[in-house]
Amino acid sequence: MYQIVNCRDYDGGLEEAVRYIHRQWGSERNYAFYYDAISHSPQAPGGIPQFYVMLDREKIIGCFGLIINDFVSRHDLTPWVCSVYVDPAYRGKRLMNLYFEHAKKELAGSDYQTMYLVTDHDGLYEKFGWTRIEDGYDLNGDATRIYKMPVK
Repeated sequence: MYQIVNCRDYDGGLEEAVRYIHRQWGSERNYAFYYDAISHSPQAPGGIPQFYVMLDREKIIGCFGLIINDFVSRHDLTPWVCSVYVDPAYRGKRLMNLYFEHAKKELAGSDYQTMYLVTDHDGLYEKFGWTRIEDGYDLNGDATRIYKMPVK
């Protein structure tokens, strides 16, 4: 059975959860960024940012986060689902849908009506109910796809 847990609540420890996310998304120079962001996420319910790992029993098999803004030009849109990853051995099982349903539950008591996602994938997120709205620009000035999904 798959389970999604907050990185702070992972039985294997916060550092192991951070290392997993960093291995998927980080570089050799930015571990401190990931550790600092994840370890300082608010503990109050509904607080953002939050970072999660997906478990198959006790093994981490994926991750995602909820953040106020992503590395994209559209800072007027919030919150963002970020760092979406499923280990290759677990792909094709629609596990990302568990992330999105979890994110909706986390945001249910908030004033947020919509959540956003930025990606270079074309055709993947539509399978999970996301709607492409437009392009934004990343830190390099390259266009990147922006998607939205209703929270409620």
